Amino acid sequence: MVRRARRVDTESIRQAVREGYGRVAREGGSCGCTSSCCSGSKDTTAADVAKAVGYADSELAGLPEGANMGLSCGNPTGTASLKKGEVVLDLGSGGGFDVFIAGRKVGVKGRAIGVDMTPDMISKARANVAAYRRSSKLNNAEFRLGEIEHLPVADASVDVVISNCVINLSPDKPQVWREIARVLKPGGRVAVSDLALYKPLPAKVRAMVEALVGCIAGAVLVEDTYRMAKEAWLVDVVLTPNSQYFESKVIANDPLYRKVAKNLPKGAKPGDYVTSLLVTARKP
Repeated sequence: MVRRARRVDTESIRQAVREGYGRVAREGGSCGCTSSCCSGSKDTTAADVAKAVGYADSELAGLPEGANMGLSCGNPTGTASLKKGEVVLDLGSGGGFDVFIAGRKVGVKGRAIGVDMTPDMISKARANVAAYRRSSKLNNAEFRLGEIEHLPVADASVDVVISNCVINLSPDKPQVWREIARVLKPGGRVAVSDLALYKPLPAKVRAMVEALVGCIAGAVLVEDTYRMAKEAWLVDVVLTPNSQYFESKVIANDPLYRKVAKNLPKGAKPGDYVTSLLVTARKP
């Protein structure tokens, strides 16, 4: 009975995320990982969000229109130190933002693969491929429909796994880390930007559907992230919190974060609970 209840809850979480990000894909606009309705601030663009979390103008130049939806909480493609000829896999690839950036870095002999469980996002990303090919002169990007807990990728076939503010949305994070280890080649590496918790969120915030779809309610403690990566037999696991993330004017102006802040205990700030976390690791 307990197992059945958990399964229903897991599927309801996955469906809420799929519906929320399907809406983001259909409506477009500019929003952070924070926003389920993609409303954002009137003065904030997706490029503003990307720059606030570490992307350079040169990385943003020439991207297909709509690929960047402001869904980032870090820059894993920059941290991954991608090399020509590598195969890179992006978990939760959305409109193709990080895939298209990674594709340029791995070049004509490399491959950039995106996996997303939302059909609308896959459709949006695939529609962007033609523009990417024209601007980059590369034919090395592809997108696959699938869940990050069950990746449609062969064992030991990927040099680098990246992900940007997505793993926190999964209802089965240990399985995601096991899948990362499975698809990596021996010696392959991980560069993940995610949201994580310094301490548990108040129940009122965890219950907000907007916070779930916007990454916050699904985040786990920093030490749990480390444990899950180690239990997947990854090594050289390094966690780098960015405590300044929520102090960014761009992020702080997001409507969801303002709503979350209002539901925290008096005097508390979102940054007291949540951080942008860079996770790097390697498969032995």
